[in-house]
Amino acid sequence: MTAKISFKEINRLAIPAIIAGIAEPLISLTDIAIIGNVKENPVEALAAAGIVGSFLSAIIWIIAQTKTAISAIVSQHLGAGKLQEVKTLVPQAILFNFLLSLFIYIITAIFANMIFRAYNAEGLILSYATEYYQIRAIGYPFTLVTFALFGVFRGLQNTFWAMKCSIAGAIVNVVLDYTLVYGVEGIIPAMHLKGAAYASLSAQVIMLIMAFYFFFKKTDFHLKLYRKINPQMKVLIKMSLNLFVRTAALNFAIYLANVCATSYGKNYIAAQSILMNIWLFFSFFIDGYANAGNAISGKLLGAKDYKRLWLLSIDISKYSVIIALILMGICSLFYNQIGILFNKDVMVLSLFSSVFWMVLLMQPLNAIAFMFDGIFKGLGEVKYLRNVLLIATFLGFSPILFIGDYFDLKLHAIWIAFIIWMFIRASALVIKFRKKYLSKK
Repeated sequence: MTAKISFKEINRLAIPAIIAGIAEPLISLTDIAIIGNVKENPVEALAAAGIVGSFLSAIIWIIAQTKTAISAIVSQHLGAGKLQEVKTLVPQAILFNFLLSLFIYIITAIFANMIFRAYNAEGLILSYATEYYQIRAIGYPFTLVTFALFGVFRGLQNTFWAMKCSIAGAIVNVVLDYTLVYGVEGIIPAMHLKGAAYASLSAQVIMLIMAFYFFFKKTDFHLKLYRKINPQMKVLIKMSLNLFVRTAALNFAIYLANVCATSYGKNYIAAQSILMNIWLFFSFFIDGYANAGNAISGKLLGAKDYKRLWLLSIDISKYSVIIALILMGICSLFYNQIGILFNKDVMVLSLFSSVFWMVLLMQPLNAIAFMFDGIFKGLGEVKYLRNVLLIATFLGFSPILFIGDYFDLKLHAIWIAFIIWMFIRASALVIKFRKKYLSKK
């Protein structure tokens, strides 16, 4: 009888991954909670932070997909006992991420005002968004190099180092957020939205420094570049391109949601900013088990251990759904109090409360989708992931959103579309996995 991957082994990867994963959305949630409670134009500041947060997430998710590709390649070579073959790949991948992030920063910083006009931002919201983004975007190179290093760590079956880096970054962000946004009388002037941007930038620098420490001290990899390109670089770029397209489709859905919310008025985009950032926080929280599935499935595929791969999918699905149900229960208990953490405006809170139940209801569905996302990435099945997201976004999310918008459902239309979107993603991945691996087990 084949021994399945133990609960302890899964959690050894999943729990640090959960903590590491929620650090980034926690930084955004901290920004929103503090910005949404400033005395000067809190609704406009909150709306601007929400728009910028969505765009930043879109860009980072798209160009950080090399992290997943690196993790899959490293874990598969680890399982096959051929780790030596990818030693020169890692510095090449890190350099690729760095150069790509510099290019993205320069282009988006120059056209920031035009970008946020495309989100229907105008007036004070547009001014705040542009100023906030041009500071936060400086952190692209720091974040994307850090993510590449995290991909190496995950491929080596270690999520503990990334967790330490992320905790440090989150602590730095919370402390500096409060200090720089509100100021310290007689010492530090209140910087409003700019203070939140500088706090996030500082957190990104700290995380990068710590990630390099673990990279040099705890792994056998290096940053020495060789003129000869590693053969796996072609595989990494191909995987990354498929994941770029997939993530672009994902973020197109989020972009459409924000454009619609902004067109309804400042109170709607402020409420949507809170809802979306909570949804992202939950997603990264649940994604911890998906990260464990990503790392372990790649290793099992490299070892051709299909029986344990099948058992892994069942166990991680179960654990992910349990986490989702716990989050639903906690938020249900504090349903009316959660919105007040982010903003005190009565209209914003009313809109938030009218839709928050939908965000909670979809969490078990999210758990299944995210878990199989992680496993498929570890297996290198990125072309299928790309196609599923394209179908879910353009044949599911978009038409449902436009129909709901036509009937003036506003925020309810947005979140009905998200539920349909996640249902398509989850069902397509479950069907494909059963069809391909049930017979092999």
